[in-house]
Amino acid sequence: MEEAKHFIAGEWTLPAQLETIPVIDPSDGQPFATIARGTAPDIERAVAAARDAFAGPWGAA
Repeated sequence: MEEAKHFIAGEWTLPAQLETIPVIDPSDGQPFATIARGTAPDIERAVAAARDAFAGPWGAA
């Protein structure tokens, strides 16, 4: 299975902690993928990236 990552500032980045959450298929109750578990540092990076993007040309549109 692929590494679970976050998409922040236009790039796939590893989470601050390498914890994952299983994604469960509701039709059979079995896990079919994993996603990265976000923590406070991940959220802070994402919010900072969003603020930077909004302060640039994208936010003026």
